[in-house]
Amino acid sequence: MKEIAVDSEDFERQTMPLRAGLLAHCYRMMGSAVDAEDQVQETYLRAWRAFHDFDGRSSVKTWMYRIATNSCLNALSSAQRRLLPSDLGGGPGDPAAAITPREQQPWLEPLPEAMMWQDAAPTPEEQLLGRENITLAWTAALHGLTPKQRAVLLLRQVLQMSAAETAETLDTTVASVNSTLQRCRAAVGDGLGETGADRADDDEDAAAVDAFVNAFERHDFDAIVSSMAGDVRWQMPPFDRYYIGNQDAATLSFTHCPANEAGDLRFRRARSNGQPAVGMYLRKGDQWEAFQFQVLQVRNGKISDVVGWFEPHHFRLAGLPLVLE
Repeated sequence: MKEIAVDSEDFERQTMPLRAGLLAHCYRMMGSAVDAEDQVQETYLRAWRAFHDFDGRSSVKTWMYRIATNSCLNALSSAQRRLLPSDLGGGPGDPAAAITPREQQPWLEPLPEAMMWQDAAPTPEEQLLGRENITLAWTAALHGLTPKQRAVLLLRQVLQMSAAETAETLDTTVASVNSTLQRCRAAVGDGLGETGADRADDDEDAAAVDAFVNAFERHDFDAIVSSMAGDVRWQMPPFDRYYIGNQDAATLSFTHCPANEAGDLRFRRARSNGQPAVGMYLRKGDQWEAFQFQVLQVRNGKISDVVGWFEPHHFRLAGLPLVLE
């Protein structure tokens, strides 16, 4: 069969401005930035192959999101849902007790903002679109739903597709879409609509992160406690417990973190999931090596939630170096 040529310039002009939004959508579906990027690549490959058949019955945006959604659903057909330690059930852990990794559990991962804008600087409208509904808390809530429920909620509530468009995308009925949407709204609750973008340049966030970073760099227990809210939640996948309270969070760090004195830790700022983030580096000889990538939440001038990951690739995805001299 003769292959039909596709106008590459026309394809790129119509589809490439959608990339950041597609990445955010695939991340919400997959719960992993790496998996989301894979699905975005798969979406563009499928769209390229089918572009000559695109008949304009829907917008290019709707068509691309339809491809992306079904690509994600195919990938999720045999996958375990991604969790945070607080989703496993049970109460908070004892910060002085041994910590146990659960290596076989697929964990929810962050989406560093550096991944969103790989080329030209985004407009404010593009930034808002890319950041909508990707806070860690809401993404974790999404992953309490089945993949198809997740798709319905995202297509209808976030992307504002009609019930008919959603039904066509998912090969189901309008009635099924509407009933599924009601169940999803009840399950996810108030997290819907969080963007994390409203405070992207907020001085209060910056001051709270500075206090948190400075306290850890000084290895000052009391300052660490003071930098966090009294009910702060601390999680570190793949370790399977979560911890509640600033005293427990500080005790956890002083008990299990290899840092022993001022200067053992250094930090670099970043952003992820529409929230402040930091790369934590641990001193090894004359340099500091990537240790933990943390996504932070700020409430009333204090750090109120910390989720940290130890894999170096999170630093790379955030545009952070692996070693500080």
